[in-house]
Amino acid sequence: MRQWRRSYSEAAACVSPGMLPGTYKVLTMIAHQGAATVSTLAEHLESDKGFVSRTVSELEDLSLVTRVPDPNDGRVRLISLTELGSARLHHARAPYQHLLAEVLDTWPVATISQLTTLINALASGETPHE
Repeated sequence: MRQWRRSYSEAAACVSPGMLPGTYKVLTMIAHQGAATVSTLAEHLESDKGFVSRTVSELEDLSLVTRVPDPNDGRVRLISLTELGSARLHHARAPYQHLLAEVLDTWPVATISQLTTLINALASGETPHE
């Protein structure tokens, strides 16, 4: 877990020096969700709406995201990545994606299948069966 947290912090700093891991997490969720509202992001992150709103403002100040009116409801603002945000996120993720691909390339398919089963069990809170 320590290694994972360090990787997350390094990726955040790669996007923008001094960026906190929580801000990076919001940015990655925006990338994953596509255009989304603050409420939707907060719900998916299981986080406080105020925190997410402040974080989106910070990302907007860095020109990494943009807010535009929802075409279906002008009162609602949709948040999405800018080209700069997408490029920086891609740059920050690239070393880790290549590393994972290189490592998994050497693993037998049965081992990867077992890992997938274990991760799914962990994520769902179930006990894996042999």
